[in-house]
Amino acid sequence: MDADIKRVEPVPGAPALIRPGELLTDAAGAAAVARWTTAVSEADGIFRVRLSPGVDVCDLATTVRAQGNLASPNHILVGQPLFFGGPASRPFPAAPPPPPEAPESAVTVAIPDTGLTAHPWWQERPWFLEQRREAAGPPDSDGDGKLDAQAGHGTFVAGLVLRSAPGVRVRPMRVLDSHGVGDEAGVLRALARLGDDPPQVLNISFGGHTFDDRPSPLMEAALAGLADTAVVACAGNTASDRPFWPAALPEVIAVGALDAAEEERAPFSAHGPWVNACARGEWLTSSFIDYGAFRGYARWSGTSFAAAVVSGAVAAAAGGRTPKEAAAHILDPARTRQIPDLGAVVAIPR
Repeated sequence: MDADIKRVEPVPGAPALIRPGELLTDAAGAAAVARWTTAVSEADGIFRVRLSPGVDVCDLATTVRAQGNLASPNHILVGQPLFFGGPASRPFPAAPPPPPEAPESAVTVAIPDTGLTAHPWWQERPWFLEQRREAAGPPDSDGDGKLDAQAGHGTFVAGLVLRSAPGVRVRPMRVLDSHGVGDEAGVLRALARLGDDPPQVLNISFGGHTFDDRPSPLMEAALAGLADTAVVACAGNTASDRPFWPAALPEVIAVGALDAAEEERAPFSAHGPWVNACARGEWLTSSFIDYGAFRGYARWSGTSFAAAVVSGAVAAAAGGRTPKEAAAHILDPARTRQIPDLGAVVAIPR
């Protein structure tokens, strides 16, 4: 494990990953912890506090919350929960599926992820040319001669969204590295940037566990600020019912994965009463990077990709509806098959 990632387990049997010695809080919380602070930076009202050696960040976050302030350790978030078991499925080269072609719509899907590489499906589209600054990093960032574990993750997710909603505009945002690792501070900054021009749909194909199995109040507040956006997030590849965040937030559509037949839960998928929807998450084909044996297309598995299918379905339904109405339409139990602890079944386009 990297030196800047620490495993904590205040609740026995419920580990979480954090940036050691980093507390995220608001202005009042930053003032309250000044005596334990060695450095602090602020962006968009969120204070990233570096604590003195030996200070327990989980205990301090609990104390600051009890004083009425927003506070959280800087949790690690990953494109797939690689550190918690479950199959961290690698991608496999695939033949290209039919390209998603349709006139550009007014619906935007924001995809904070590993960034987006140029691809034939979108390299000439205006939205991609406008946002090249969010391009993905190198596929082999550590120079070991192997494709990084989640290089191409954002490109794969974007392709799945477009296969379900071919005309939508995609707004890529790079918050994960090519190993699929990011943190709460980086995601909060990205969400703040969305506030001035909120998308209709926000796809979050990453997440993690928290130190106390409760939602981070900072993440909850940031997503609540996108009141008119339908937020879709993967439920995680934990094969358990432990809440996975931010998917388990009540206002977020948490998505689990079905098997390739779209009949039963994929064995790796999280599940539970907090999961709202499910879609095929095994052996999906989508856009990918051009590297080694890959020629721009791959097959991959995970709840990350089931979430992208649902985001695309919501985006496709949002043409004549508000985003929240589109989400309610897609999840409507009167028109969809329901699976206990997985929610509404959303079919993948054929």
